[in-house]
Amino acid sequence: MTVRILPPNLVNQIAAGEVVERPASVVKELVENALDAGARHVDVTMNDGGRSLIVVADDGRGMDERELAFAIERHATSKLPDDDLTEIGFFGFRGEALPSIGAVARLTITSRPRDATSAWYIRVEGGRREGPVPTPHPPGTRVEVRDLFFATPARLKFLKAARTELNHAVDTIERLAMANPTVAFTLTADGRARVSLEAEGGDLFDARLARLGAIMGKDFVPNAVKVTADRGGLRLTGYAGVPTYNRGNALAQYMFVNGRPVRDRLLQGAVRGAYQDFLASNRHPYLALFLDVPPREVDVNVHPAKAEVRFRDTGQVRGLIVGALKHALADAGHLASTTVSNAALGAITPGTLPPRPSQSLFSAARAAQAPLPSGGLAEGQSAYDDAPTAVAFDPETMDDSAEDYPLGVARAQVHETYIVAQTSDGLVIVDQHAAHERLVYEHMKAMLADTGVARQMLLLPEVVDLDEASAQRLAARAGELAELGLVLEAFGEGAVMVREVPALLGDTDVQGLVKDLADELADLGEALALQDKMADVCGTMACHGSIRAGRRLGGPEMNALLREMEHTPHAGQCNHGRPTYVTLKLTDIEKLFGRR
Repeated sequence: MTVRILPPNLVNQIAAGEVVERPASVVKELVENALDAGARHVDVTMNDGGRSLIVVADDGRGMDERELAFAIERHATSKLPDDDLTEIGFFGFRGEALPSIGAVARLTITSRPRDATSAWYIRVEGGRREGPVPTPHPPGTRVEVRDLFFATPARLKFLKAARTELNHAVDTIERLAMANPTVAFTLTADGRARVSLEAEGGDLFDARLARLGAIMGKDFVPNAVKVTADRGGLRLTGYAGVPTYNRGNALAQYMFVNGRPVRDRLLQGAVRGAYQDFLASNRHPYLALFLDVPPREVDVNVHPAKAEVRFRDTGQVRGLIVGALKHALADAGHLASTTVSNAALGAITPGTLPPRPSQSLFSAARAAQAPLPSGGLAEGQSAYDDAPTAVAFDPETMDDSAEDYPLGVARAQVHETYIVAQTSDGLVIVDQHAAHERLVYEHMKAMLADTGVARQMLLLPEVVDLDEASAQRLAARAGELAELGLVLEAFGEGAVMVREVPALLGDTDVQGLVKDLADELADLGEALALQDKMADVCGTMACHGSIRAGRRLGGPEMNALLREMEHTPHAGQCNHGRPTYVTLKLTDIEKLFGRR
């Protein structure tokens, strides 16, 4: 067997295996070339999912005859003016895309510089070149790719259905469009418009939010908080959804490094870390983050597809993302997702309530006009002498004005679980257990960071019976639990004695708390320190220390809860990402009754 140099066309086909994985890869490379050329409009056309035709036309700076001839040669590029791989300022720089595409498809390029009087045309088919020759064409570049993989038919077997391949191309264009909101993009597939994005104006943040809303959906705009942070030469900007605006997968998380769309585990892990206090492990936030890094601090030359990057200081990058997201979410205060209110309104079905057989129309009218007792309905009393489901308060006995507070003033408690508050322009329904759970949790975190969790000694120590393994786990972590305000010790085989509990929890169910913590420790494993899983442990404690559903509250208690929610970060969701309150605007309520 003799060592030899491979033919250039075979080299290009091998390179195409890395650069041109599917039609979306071709779209990505060609659209990036258009953006590097300063295009303000990029138009893409695809047929049969990109198998038979891909066209990318732009109004960029274009190429003359000499540049066009070089463009289809391997490792020919205009994007490394100083031959410095540590100072990459463009999407492309390897000089592999066009020759790789030309090696596996029928490629034609027509281009005209903005100040030229004529355009030039070149054709590459299976690696064979024709041209360039003069041709009429407006300023800019048009790249046409036909019969993708005709020269390597084995690759066609790995392509998915046309619709699947088209969806990958749509995702590619949308990601590039997010990073370039001042550029207009269109995608026409088999004669139908699939993407139509106008260029956005205004400052960068406004333009970016408008573009994100056009791609991620109109609900993203009112439910997103602005993210901006600088640290050590790094800059992070973008928008992140409030925790109650979430979904079951991470497909709505978009991340960019120096304008380049990337899928990076470090960045994804940082997002999970930032949201761990607010979302269950199987829920994921909506967000788009744009990280600007000095070129020398990041390596984008990891893979020909350039979807992976490596950072010089991964700790600094992670810390910046986690800190910026937590700060932005804290600034959002008690904000909850508007989609929660929309879902609530959608679930309301207008209907009719038949009169009770035991009441005449006259007696029912008198009952409706009679004032409610100022102290609320008595135990066992209701308008129909049924079991009580609501406690109402006479508004005249309450000095607070609904206009003075974002979450309004409490007017009733429904099913001893939900607080109904009147606001200046509607009403708010609060889940009292979920809301108080978040308040207790945030207080515990603040105390841990400041002076430590205050403890309350039990008048009589309480013995909790467990299985032997659970008791051993708790006893082994007694020192760490004491830092969280829970003082316990082993008490024979299969039991622990609790002497002190966190003061914040009040009159809590010690038995239930300790058993739940034992289960929590079993899930965490022996290797992890509790400090590394503080959110889980504090969340378990907060759940036991919060106001339970089924507890009747007085007006002052309910209003105190509302006021504390307004001044506590993240009060719009419980520790698992569920909403703590729903807002219903008066205009929407009036629509339900045909008043609007």
